Amino acid sequence: MTPDAAPVEPPAPATEPDEPFWGYADLALLIGLALPSLIAAAAFVMIIAASVGHPGRSAATVLGVQFLAYGFWFVCLYALLKLRYGRPFWQSLAWRRPSGRLTNFLAAGAALALVVAALGAALRTPDIDMPIKELLREKASVALVGLFAVTLGPLCEELIFRGFLQPLLVRSLGAAAAIPLTAAVFAIPHGPQYAWSWQHVVLITLAGSAFGWVRFRTGSTMAAAVMHAGYNFVFFVALVARWEELSTAW
Repeated sequence: MTPDAAPVEPPAPATEPDEPFWGYADLALLIGLALPSLIAAAAFVMIIAASVGHPGRSAATVLGVQFLAYGFWFVCLYALLKLRYGRPFWQSLAWRRPSGRLTNFLAAGAALALVVAALGAALRTPDIDMPIKELLREKASVALVGLFAVTLGPLCEELIFRGFLQPLLVRSLGAAAAIPLTAAVFAIPHGPQYAWSWQHVVLITLAGSAFGWVRFRTGSTMAAAVMHAGYNFVFFVALVARWEELSTAW
């Protein structure tokens, strides 16, 4: 007679690495710090511009304010996670290399841009005289806008929206509701750029939903950011190519 085998304990369910340890009070704090970040950035850039005799309302100063405001807000998010909770910043926001090549996500972003452009044509989106058009009249500003569109912009937006906000909403509402809701919130700051055209807001929400779906399926905010960069790059190239003012200004 053989002794009974020891009972095998079922494996404990794996802890979801993206389970947020922050809450809605932290979200409210981060939102509340957005305006002070913008004001601080504007004040800093204007002081520097005045000290060197640079026009205060030039394209370079506008871009400088935007760059710095994102940087300040990024520091606020870092302080919230690292100093308040003592948790690793990048790991907490699921900034990890996804399985598969990053170029695949870059290409997916470019393909998404073409789909969104086709949908925009179908929706008859109005031609908005966007403020960014003024920035593209100077060579240096064109380079800065392009750099921002494919680096700091996608990085900060994806860390904040898909890295910080979306996991919180997924925990409360589930992925099916959280992904489009996060995308709708993502579209709000972009609304003024397009004079709150409903077609543009809908298209940005759809693009944000695609970024959110990739973030959810891969578990990687990096994947969403790379896809976002590819998306922005296509639209930036199209934007530059269609404006005759650039060639006449140069």
